[in-house]
Amino acid sequence: MRIHREGYKYIIIATILWLALGWTAAHFIPNTLMWLTGIITFLLFLVWFWVVAFFRLPSRNFVHGEEKIICPADGKVVVIEETYEPEYFQDKRLQVSIFMSPLNVHVNRNPVSGVIKYMKYHPGKYLVAWHPKSSTENERTTLVIGNDRGDLLMRQIAGAMARRICFYVKEDDIVKQNDEFGFIRFGSRVDIYLPIGTQVDVKIGDVVKGGVTLLAHY
Repeated sequence: MRIHREGYKYIIIATILWLALGWTAAHFIPNTLMWLTGIITFLLFLVWFWVVAFFRLPSRNFVHGEEKIICPADGKVVVIEETYEPEYFQDKRLQVSIFMSPLNVHVNRNPVSGVIKYMKYHPGKYLVAWHPKSSTENERTTLVIGNDRGDLLMRQIAGAMARRICFYVKEDDIVKQNDEFGFIRFGSRVDIYLPIGTQVDVKIGDVVKGGVTLLAHY
């Protein structure tokens, strides 16, 4: 398992804080309260460990296939419904939403191969990721991948804890299935909009893995 490049700075900061605060507690808390020093040191270690774990990049055997639409993110499926997509398609689409908790891997991957036909970043609020208005009011990006089978729209949505959406692609880029297109720090959601009638291979409540779980078929 590797550490994602987005985490290097945060792990260094967490390590410095752990060492500095641990040293301060050890030198300034009286010996009669050594148990308190131990608790503080342990809690600081837990925070450091969580930061490292958050930016983990596990090795995976990716699933491929031209007719397959692979999950773009780790998390839990929280929405499968027909809805109106106003930004790009401006018609009804089948929306599948994956909620990523702070414990999930937060790498976002291309569900299909194709060309980036549309890419736009939207600054915004930080409502909880499951809030009905989070997809239109939160910080977010909209990304459309097109190929000879059609166009798919994905939306990275920052959650209440997230303050930074990272994306690595731009319009007209040629992308491959399961390659990284972005990362969201500290809790978030990814929506994917499919053509009406697409066969969906997950159900609400399923726990999915980016690059591995089959989301749908064309």
